[in-house]
Amino acid sequence: VAQHFLASYHIECTDEVKQSVVNTMGTIQDIVAEKCVEYFERYRRRTFVTPKSYLYFIGGYKAIYKEKLDSVGCLSERMRTGLAKLMEAEVSVNQLSEELATKEKDLAVASKKADEVLLEVTMKAHAAEKVKMQVQKVKDKAQAIVDDIAIDKAAAEEKLEAARPALEEAEAALQ
Repeated sequence: VAQHFLASYHIECTDEVKQSVVNTMGTIQDIVAEKCVEYFERYRRRTFVTPKSYLYFIGGYKAIYKEKLDSVGCLSERMRTGLAKLMEAEVSVNQLSEELATKEKDLAVASKKADEVLLEVTMKAHAAEKVKMQVQKVKDKAQAIVDDIAIDKAAAEEKLEAARPALEEAEAALQ
């Protein structure tokens, strides 16, 4: 009976495994029939194994098999999708790695240029500092001269003030 109902049912396996399933179905049916006899002997109540119950058993097997097959198919599809995403990610990572290598080269060139500019600015700053120091020396000398001139001017004005009464007397005499 199981051979008839399972022969046309598609099971993902070899013919040998399918034949083993059919044989196992028959064996289970025989075991259930034996247990019904034992149940009667023990509890004095009759239970029967009918062809209809056997067909329900085969139908239940088909339903459970289809459910599990669909579940495995769903998991397989998810795995396939996940692998596709991983492959896409690998391509993206490789592409980004290439871009990163290019950017690192550009960064190295820019860093070298920045170092050169920094060196040039540092040299110009040192030169400007030297010029500033020279200008400061000239300024200090000029300030010293201005200070000396101010001292001389103050002394000259003092002498002029001391000589002013004599000058006024001389002017008054000429006239």
